[in-house]
Amino acid sequence: MSPNAKPYGLLAEFDNTTDVLHAAEQVRDAGFRCWDVFMPFPIHGMDKAMGLKNSKVGWFSFLGGVTGYTTGMLMIWWMNAVDYRILVGGKPMFSPHGAFPPSYELTILFGAFGAILGMLFLNRLPRLHHPLLKHKRFELATHDRFFVVIETADPKYSEVEIRKLLEAAGSKRIEIVEE
Repeated sequence: MSPNAKPYGLLAEFDNTTDVLHAAEQVRDAGFRCWDVFMPFPIHGMDKAMGLKNSKVGWFSFLGGVTGYTTGMLMIWWMNAVDYRILVGGKPMFSPHGAFPPSYELTILFGAFGAILGMLFLNRLPRLHHPLLKHKRFELATHDRFFVVIETADPKYSEVEIRKLLEAAGSKRIEIVEE
């Protein structure tokens, strides 16, 4: 570690899915909160092993959809009943049946925007730099290796204890990652 570099966390490398899954369970059971698992493909059961709850992105999408539907109905009501009133064949100035197609399309559009913006917000993106991207071995996370990273920001962070935990979990290589 260079003298001026601040440590980001400990990076533990695993060779197979079973080892990293069990390591995630052990890290979760040890009570760590600022940690993550990186792998080249999804592993069935990893969310449960990490103790992750359902994503909140669906709520952002729902709120976007409700906003879109309301915007569509209000927009058409305003245009037809208030702003530019034209009586055509005795029809009402506003009918929700006629306003439904554009409102439905705005529901889909705003719901998609809500999902995308919610995902960006919850993932704290865009993040232009991440300390793990400087680490040479981390490139293997997109090929055939599995990594567990426990950050120094975790309240329970103790390098000695974490090394023991990760070695007991089956990691062959544990390294410090610098900011």
